[in-house]
Amino acid sequence: MQKLVMFALVGVAAQLVDGSLGMAYGVTSTTLLLMIGTNPAMASAMVQLAQLGTTAASGIAHHSFGNVDWRVVRNIALPGAVGAFVGATLLVNMPVDLAKVVMAVLLLGLGSYLLVRFTVKGFDSSRVGQPVGRRFLVPLGGVAGFVDATAGGGWGPIGTPALLANGRMEPRKVIGSVSTSEFVVTLAASVGFLTALGLSGIQWQIVVGLLVGGVVVAPFAALLVKVIPARMLGSLVGGLIVLTNTRTLINADLVAVPGGVAVAAYVAIAAVWAAAVRHSWRAHRAETSTPREGVQEGSETRVTHL
Repeated sequence: MQKLVMFALVGVAAQLVDGSLGMAYGVTSTTLLLMIGTNPAMASAMVQLAQLGTTAASGIAHHSFGNVDWRVVRNIALPGAVGAFVGATLLVNMPVDLAKVVMAVLLLGLGSYLLVRFTVKGFDSSRVGQPVGRRFLVPLGGVAGFVDATAGGGWGPIGTPALLANGRMEPRKVIGSVSTSEFVVTLAASVGFLTALGLSGIQWQIVVGLLVGGVVVAPFAALLVKVIPARMLGSLVGGLIVLTNTRTLINADLVAVPGGVAVAAYVAIAAVWAAAVRHSWRAHRAETSTPREGVQEGSETRVTHL
């Protein structure tokens, strides 16, 4: 029971992040599972299984509110599913030590991306344009699906910003379409993991804990964004992911890092992290103190689960 509660708290933390940013449930929960010593392939597999429930509920909700562009879902979900299955199969067949390093590198990249994006640009979702072409959607889906399976997360951090930056869809359509298509990607990754690993190695208390924690806390995620600005939370989470996965790389058997270098790396990351959070807070204050055209003072675009 104690372990179930612990994993539910991991799900709570991941959902609070995801409910505020519209991404990073998988990245956050996988990072936390790796921190407590979970096997990389198992960590990703169990996160994917937990997300079957959360992504299904999210997709249904978005569809009911008319937030889904089914053309985009079709074009991004199928290549995403292929990429996720390939990524899951590749991760399972890697040696454990190598898998830890590979996953840590991918998570480090995603964490750095979140840190830089939210610190420098915030979450700009104001541009709307023409329909997105298949030449853009198909490779985006394949890459995002592959990273999502091998890193235990990445569909939201890659897919959502890319579509928003493309500027050809309404923000709500981007969020709803990426969220709905994630169920297909998660299903493909889960099939890939279960085919290679079987059911015997799955720790269901982790899956149930992540699922229950995420579902229970979802209604409270909106409350969190009233307390912590999305831009600042993105910097906080990005820095946490960078720090924890740098630690994983430094402690990996495949990488020999002198103690002094490790300490210097931790200090440097902490300093950059603190500066990023400080900058995000100041930028948020500046944005909310100067109303933009067509936007009421203090308002922000909020996003839901992906």
